[in-house]
Formats: sequence, structure tokens, C-alpha cells
Amino acid sequence: MARVKRGLMRHKRHRKVIAKASGYWGRKKNVFSRAHEQVMKSGQYAFRDRRQRKRDFRRLWIARITAACGECGIKYSHLIHGMTVKGMQVNRKMLSELAIQDMAAFKELAKQATA
Repeated sequence: MARVKRGLMRHKRHRKVIAKASGYWGRKKNVFSRAHEQVMKSGQYAFRDRRQRKRDFRRLWIARITAACGECGIKYSHLIHGMTVKGMQVNRKMLSELAIQDMAAFKELAKQATA
């Protein structure tokens, strides 16, 4: 049986990891063991932050709606409660866009929710 040398596959695997680590600082970009550690950790951060991004956007939308509610003279919680009671189904993303783009429409919506 012929002898199998693994140098080619090892080099290929190392090259893939080093390519993913390009742009990292220090030895993390060109030393395989350090690059492999950082690529694995970066994957964990990416997995975590895909979920975190959704939370961050929701916080941003709520902050924008709260600021717009301040201009209308009502509280955010009163607006959301009023909309729920009246059965108005507008999500927070669209509410924040209304607050930015069309303040008159937002005020009208707030007036209907609190009436």
C-alpha cells in the first residue's frame, strides 16, 4: 500500500483559515494556530450578533417612537397600550419610520390611539 503524505491537504486547510483571518491584527492574520482560534471566536461573535442585531434595532425604533411621543405630549407606553386596545396593528419599525418621515401622520395616529 502506498504511503499517503498529508502536506498538500494540510496546506490547503491552513490557507483557507489564513484567508478568513486576513485583516486581523498582529499574528492572528498569518500564524495558523492564532488565526484558527480567532476565526472560531469570530464565528461565535457572528452567530451571537445576528440575534443581537434584532434587539438593537428594536431598541432604536422604540427610542425614535419615544422621542416622537414626547413631541405629541404622550408617553410611549400609553401609545402602545392605546393602539393595542383599539386593534391598530402597526409595528414599531413602521411607527419609527412614520415619526421620521411624516410627523403629521404619526400625530394623527397617536391621537386616534389615545382617544
